[in-house]
Amino acid sequence: MDIAAPYFDDSEIAAVKRCLDSGWVTQGPFVEEFEQCVADLHRVKYALATTSCTAGLHLGNLALGLGPGDEVLVPAFTWVTSAYSVEYVGASPVFVDIDLDTFNIDLGAAEAAIGPNTKAIMAVHLFGLPCDMDPLTALAKKHNLFVIEDAACGIGTRYKGQPVGGIGDVGSFSFHPRKIITTGEGGMITTNQADLAKKVKSLRNHGATGLPAGSDPRDPFVMNTFGLLGYNLRMSDIQAAVGVAQIEKLDQMILHRRNLAKSYSHLLETFDWVAPPREPGYAFHTYQSYVVRLTGDKAGHRNSIMRDLSRSGIQTRPGTHAVPSLDYYRERTESSKFAWESAKIAQETTITLPLFPTMTEGDVVQVVHALSKCAK
Repeated sequence: MDIAAPYFDDSEIAAVKRCLDSGWVTQGPFVEEFEQCVADLHRVKYALATTSCTAGLHLGNLALGLGPGDEVLVPAFTWVTSAYSVEYVGASPVFVDIDLDTFNIDLGAAEAAIGPNTKAIMAVHLFGLPCDMDPLTALAKKHNLFVIEDAACGIGTRYKGQPVGGIGDVGSFSFHPRKIITTGEGGMITTNQADLAKKVKSLRNHGATGLPAGSDPRDPFVMNTFGLLGYNLRMSDIQAAVGVAQIEKLDQMILHRRNLAKSYSHLLETFDWVAPPREPGYAFHTYQSYVVRLTGDKAGHRNSIMRDLSRSGIQTRPGTHAVPSLDYYRERTESSKFAWESAKIAQETTITLPLFPTMTEGDVVQVVHALSKCAK
């Protein structure tokens, strides 16, 4: 059984055919439609499609003016590009430990990590569970920090009824095949600030800054001006056509994931060595991934349990990694005054169980049964 799988039907084929039949396959009308769908869904003024969530975070950091000498607080348990995107602009990630109950950033640890060069805090809505945003934004306001939402896993995720991606200054979503909806590769930047949206729109398109003043756009020789050092990070209309078809299925796919997650959690209630994912009262969890944590005497046997599950035909993987422990960062962080004990525990004790659109309740029972046998 695969850990994840995208779901497509005739609607994606029809949308791509419309795109191909139109002859317009680069960024165009389908991108605009997909952007509007995401903007409406997440109640933001601006949604700008790009090539990946990583690219979105990179562009968001640039638009915020972050650069050399600046520091950004990043949770220590996340995908590595949360930190890499900070480095792309010359700034430095400062790793902050997590809350083991939610796998999201520990706000007490975050406040302790704030220094004179801190300019932003990154809220990663890991696995589809929103960060506790009210105290996070209050902390940011207290210290005059930007809030960047890494919502790679967060399409459809809500905090106290409000969709994520528009709570901070800028957000970024992923449409990788392991996400709830996919465009193959792709991302979306969200913001409610017109100046940030204008800058991102230019930066993703080679730094184009509009036609020359006083020019007539009907003249065949008129070309864009380029006032910024930009990038080619545009989404194609082919990808966006898939996205438009996918987002029409989003509500039913989230409902299905939540039902499967409920079944998992119910069946795992009798496992005193498994901590299932939590859904705090403030959260609407979309379960992009169903990640459990092994506890007690089983915690040290995570790898052997995963190996046994693999032999049973069930694919799993760790939740994600403790970024400061990765080769690129290990030497840099060895002398840090901060500890990331919870992130390290999460790295070594978490298992992502299968969850995908065509999965059935019977499949959940099969996974849980295999898990119980592997742990004996």
